[in-house]
Amino acid sequence: MKLPFYDWYRNTIRNSKYRWLIILGSLLYIFSPIDLLPDFVPLIGQIDDTVVLGLLVAEISTVLMDRLKAQKTGETASMNGETASADTVDVNATKVG
Repeated sequence: MKLPFYDWYRNTIRNSKYRWLIILGSLLYIFSPIDLLPDFVPLIGQIDDTVVLGLLVAEISTVLMDRLKAQKTGETASMNGETASADTVDVNATKVG
């Protein structure tokens, strides 16, 4: 079951324009005493912080792995004598109509 918040968080953190804002906001939420579920309530208070931290770690690791794969692809292309630039877009084109 996917939650709408999860999809919004994932799409926003993958947008380089908003990435650092989302990371900073997530860290502020985790360390802030003002939460959806107050931290002074045992166990329940840490659930929302744990969920946000899990989302943050999962999405940052995904972004870093994608970047690592892109760098490896660029290195492989350059080893084969091809040139790879940051402006290159790889598109799987399909015939329409």
